[in-house]
Amino acid sequence: MTGPARAMVLAAGFGTRMGALTAEVPKPLLKVAGRALIDHALDHLAVSGVERAVVNLHYLGGKIREHLAGRTAPQVEFSEETAILETGGGVAQALPLLGPAPFYCVNADAIWTGPAPLPPLAGAWDGGRMGALLLLVARKDAVSHSGPGDFFADSDGRLSRRGAAESAPFVYTGAQIIAPGAFADAPEGAFSTNFIWDRLIREGRLFGVVHSGGWVDVGTPEGLRLAEGMLR
Repeated sequence: MTGPARAMVLAAGFGTRMGALTAEVPKPLLKVAGRALIDHALDHLAVSGVERAVVNLHYLGGKIREHLAGRTAPQVEFSEETAILETGGGVAQALPLLGPAPFYCVNADAIWTGPAPLPPLAGAWDGGRMGALLLLVARKDAVSHSGPGDFFADSDGRLSRRGAAESAPFVYTGAQIIAPGAFADAPEGAFSTNFIWDRLIREGRLFGVVHSGGWVDVGTPEGLRLAEGMLR
C-alpha cells in the first residue's frame, strides 16, 4: 500500500541529557555522519513518499526553522509551541496542519540502520483495526538504551504494556503511523503520547511491527557517538 503523505516530526524538546552540547544548539541539529539528526528523519520520510512534514518548535526553534528553510522534499511547515506541549500535546496542536488521514509521527533524534524503517509501517497499516502502529526493535538490539523494554506483542502484533513484568521484549524506536481520530477527546495543553497509547491498548487498537535493522537511542552524548559509529 501507499504510505501516508504527511508526517509529524517531534523537534521541540530541550535535549537536556545532551548537557553542554545543547546549550546553544537544539538537539535536532546535532550532527551524525555529517548530517543533522532532523535531516536523517526527513530523509526517511522523503524516501517513503511523504510530501509534507510538520515540525514542532520550542527550544531554540528559530535555529531549526532557519536550518530547514530551503528544504523541499518533503515540504516543511512549522507548529510553534509557546509553552512546550510534550509529545502528545505537540501532535494535537498540529492536527489542523496534518489533515484527516493517518500520518507518520517520528522523533527527530532516532537513527535507524539496515532496511528503510518506514515501509514496514506502511505495509502493515490497517486503519480498520488500528489506531496507531508503532515501529519497535527487540530490546536486545536497542543501542544506547538500557531500559527494561516497553511492550509485549501477541501473534497479531497487538501491543500491551510491560506493566509489572521485570522486562518486555520490545522497545519503541520513535516512529509510528497514527490516525487523527486517536486524539479525539485528548487533554488540552501538554500531555504525553502515552495517554493516547494507553487508551488504544484498552480498545485493542495499538499494534507494532519490528524493525529488522539497527536503532540507536540518540538521547545522550554516548548515544550520539554510537550512532556515528553505526552509520559510518
